[in-house]
Amino acid sequence: MPNSLAAPQTIRRGDYRPPAWMVPETRLDFDLDPAATRVHATLTVTRNGADAGPLRLDGAGQAVQAVRVDGVAVDDWALEGETLIVPLAGDAHVVETEVTIAPDRNTQLMGLYASGGILCTQCEAEGFRRITYFPDRPDVLSRYSVRMTADRARYPVLLSNGDPVASGVQDDGRHWAEWNDPFPKPSYLFALVAGELAVNRGSFTTQSGRAVELGIWVRATDLPRTDHALHALKLSMAWDERVYGREYDLDVFNIVAVDDFNFGAMENKGLNIFNSRYILADPDTATDYDYDAIAAVVAHEYFHNWTGNRITCRDWFQLSLKEGFTVYRDQSFSADQGSAAVKRIEDVRGLRASQFPEDAGPLAHPVRPEAYQEINNFYTATIYNKGAELIRMMATILGPTDFRAATDLYFREFDGTAATCEDFVRCMERASGRDLSRFRLWYSQAGTPRLSASLLHSAGGGRATLRLAQHVPATPGQPIKAPMVLPLKLRLFGAETGRPLTEERLVLLDEADETLVFEAVTERPVLSINRGFSAPVVVESDRSAADLAFLSAQDDDPFARYEAMQQLMLDTLVAATISGEDRHQAVVDAVANTLDDPELDRAFVAEAVLLPSEAFVGDQLAEVDPEAIHQAREALRRALGGALHDRWAHLYAANAQGGYVYSPEAKGKRRLRNVALGYLAASGAPEVGALAWRQFEAADNMTDRQAALNTLANGDFAERPAALDAFYRRYAGNSLVIDKWFQTQALSTRDDAADAVVALARHPDFTLANPNRARALVGAFGVNQRAFNRADGAGYRFLADQLLQLDRLNPQTAAKLLPPLGRWRRFDAPRAALMRAELERIVAQPGLSKDLFEQASKSLAG
Repeated sequence: MPNSLAAPQTIRRGDYRPPAWMVPETRLDFDLDPAATRVHATLTVTRNGADAGPLRLDGAGQAVQAVRVDGVAVDDWALEGETLIVPLAGDAHVVETEVTIAPDRNTQLMGLYASGGILCTQCEAEGFRRITYFPDRPDVLSRYSVRMTADRARYPVLLSNGDPVASGVQDDGRHWAEWNDPFPKPSYLFALVAGELAVNRGSFTTQSGRAVELGIWVRATDLPRTDHALHALKLSMAWDERVYGREYDLDVFNIVAVDDFNFGAMENKGLNIFNSRYILADPDTATDYDYDAIAAVVAHEYFHNWTGNRITCRDWFQLSLKEGFTVYRDQSFSADQGSAAVKRIEDVRGLRASQFPEDAGPLAHPVRPEAYQEINNFYTATIYNKGAELIRMMATILGPTDFRAATDLYFREFDGTAATCEDFVRCMERASGRDLSRFRLWYSQAGTPRLSASLLHSAGGGRATLRLAQHVPATPGQPIKAPMVLPLKLRLFGAETGRPLTEERLVLLDEADETLVFEAVTERPVLSINRGFSAPVVVESDRSAADLAFLSAQDDDPFARYEAMQQLMLDTLVAATISGEDRHQAVVDAVANTLDDPELDRAFVAEAVLLPSEAFVGDQLAEVDPEAIHQAREALRRALGGALHDRWAHLYAANAQGGYVYSPEAKGKRRLRNVALGYLAASGAPEVGALAWRQFEAADNMTDRQAALNTLANGDFAERPAALDAFYRRYAGNSLVIDKWFQTQALSTRDDAADAVVALARHPDFTLANPNRARALVGAFGVNQRAFNRADGAGYRFLADQLLQLDRLNPQTAAKLLPPLGRWRRFDAPRAALMRAELERIVAQPGLSKDLFEQASKSLAG
């Protein structure tokens, strides 16, 4: 173990104690300078309870200039590590500190830092302590007033939380601005931005008639690419009023986009700070996916105004209180903007790609964790995506009327407080009268439940019997699991007539097993289960390939129809991987039926006919064989491409459009057309290279251009080098689009993908200092199952080398990219040994951050 981490502190949920001191009022005075910013903090502090101890203020990296108590300079303060300890005799005081910090040397991008000439902040989870000394915990809520002084030419725009109250110009070329936030908030929601920025202004009138001034602040050259984000913000504000009754509460709402950001965005009260990736869009540089993601993230951060800001977390173990609920809200918002079925498919695909492997690996943890060493490591798919599924299950159990009554109760009772997950569940119970005591296991128990379903039919007696059984696999620290509450939507269909034999039924399975009996079932039934993905489980059933093909054509629940097709494909790929068995024809026939159905939405068809990813196939196997999985999947792609060539060619031509429009219908056509192009490429048809090149050159939007580039980049087409070169030259200087260029090559299915990634890490445009660029190459490569897991271990060495370099710059981002190495137990012995060796090399590195150390050490032990 590295000396710097000889005794890493473990924080435990059970050790929570209320803060010894509260800070009702905070005034911050910034003298801004990139090399040496001076921060004068004035804290009104009051003793909380009977604790007679001193005031303890968290800090990190500041140089203390002065400490005053009630206006008098004191020298009896002390530093314990980086905690400032100030003895206080009474129960109420005014404590002032002056510190200096260096934003331009802050490569961790936490606290106050510089990005492209802009000074900005990121304080969640524990970044505020890098700005000034403060009890940096979410249950200390304070009203903030802020004054900023800066060089007027260099930083003409000065923004902070709340509403602007005053500004002025000084004789020395500097200017100042004051902002006040009237709502108590924790320190992690503090925000400040200073820089040369242009603004796209708008306005929104709330349901009570108040006018709110909106602003999207970016570099002047990016201003034309902000209209979509501004429109999404207005839609979000109206949706939250309509669906949840939540009205915005300040006179202004500002968003600032910066290029260097560890997260997607941050919900700071009244001043959201965004990764530019989730703000900037125009047809030439942003795909349909980017447009959708921008709308979703803008909505997510706006919705946090109530689910995160007005009501915040008592402690970081309750992180899913705000994140899970807000993800559920942004998913619901996005579903209302287009195809709800396609949105549900996308959300479940994301859950299975990121959260299910997390639940099955060494970093598995409950939605409400019990302990951590570094809180940044718990910003995970479990907290966000699985947390959202918990909210969705409660909404399903309660029904829409009671769920809305419960959220109204939650907002009413906990406004202005730091709450817990238990507080939220209790509101669900009180508003509905339901007992959710067993449901609480979802918050404390890790792991993805596995549900087995077996349906028997007695033709003579007209009775169908459904046997359900659940099992939750062991996870680190939780070897034995209790049964979960699973809300399962199910229905039976007649195998001969295709007609529904029952109404849709919601079953709450809360025991290890249960038997359900259906009477008057006059023909052989086919089971449609977990409709709408009503519970985040893995379903194992005795449905045959014929049953799955039937459901893929007949089920009236769109997600269940999609799921049946995916299961048919998955079973086919698993069989081919294990034994080489060829079951292609059943999949070809099912896909043909879907393509020929004129009633289906084009976007749905595009999702339904896509094969499961190689990584998802690997998740079904006891031991992952990357090469065998790749060969099986490519063989099925070739079969689908060749057998249905004429259909793909027809769809490709029929879904061409005369000009770019961002609408659900147009998006669906583009999606299906580009899926068809991919299958044409898989068929081996000789004309595909030229076809993709023509699309690449003629495209009037990034969706079509990148789809053509992906097709060419994944094959041996003669046009491939020219397409990659032309894409790079066209977008050189546009960092977000060049990220796509790196990512496309990092995800390539070609044999030389790993070598290409190693070479790209030496490209002049590659840098680990920018999180987006690191994720585009290093992060994308880590999820390229075949290339990353090359048998010689080159992929493992590359990732470990990059993480060790990145850890010295930005530990938080480095730790987020480590999990692919932690899945070593899923692979054959030679690969597992190589992966484990790289983890051991990381852990042994002197001076390793606690972020990366925690992830690597848990990955070794899990």
